Formats: sequence, structure tokens, C-alpha cells
Amino acid sequence: MSTDEITAGHLQELRRGTVVLACLVRLRTPDYGYALLESLNALGITVDANTLYPLLRRLEKQGLLTSEWNTDEARPRKFYRTSAEGEGLAAALTADWHLIDEALTRLTTGDEA
Repeated sequence: MSTDEITAGHLQELRRGTVVLACLVRLRTPDYGYALLESLNALGITVDANTLYPLLRRLEKQGLLTSEWNTDEARPRKFYRTSAEGEGLAAALTADWHLIDEALTRLTTGDEA
């Protein structure tokens, strides 16, 4: 296995959990899957459609997202929104994210006190 493959694998692992948090935060404003995909990628949160759509279905099944179909346009779209339970999880994940970020900052700057 090449160094590039090893790095890519670790980057994927690092980003995997952040996509859940990003979806929960971004979907505080309802949106459909493709628009969510585009906005996350524009923000630098790289996610593949083959990863995002199953994730949205899983989060909905877990009660963390709600959805409804918008049939007002020519092409019906399923809009997702963060549920109250999803807001709670987003808050918990964000708090932990900040703790981890602070700890890693201390480690990388040598300020471990």
C-alpha cells in the first residue's frame, strides 16, 4: 500500500464522523440531497453522493432528520430537516468537537499543560 493510499484512508476516517455533524447543522435549514451535497462540498466538506444519500436515510430512520416531499416543482424533491433529536445530537457532537480541537491544538503547539 502506498503512502498516498494510507493517507487517503486516514483522511476518510477523520472526515467520516464530521459529515454527520455537518449534515445536522446544515439541515437546520431544510434542503434536498443534491443541494446539501453541493453546499457541503463548497464549504470544503468533501462527501460523495454514494455516501451522503444512505447517510440521510439512516439519520432519518434514527429520528435525527425529518423529511417531506416537495411536489410544487416539475421534479419532486425530498427535503430534509434536522429534528429536535438531531439538534440535541448536533449540540453534543459540537461540544465534543470543540474539546477535541482544543486538545489537538495543545498537542500540536506543545502547550500540553
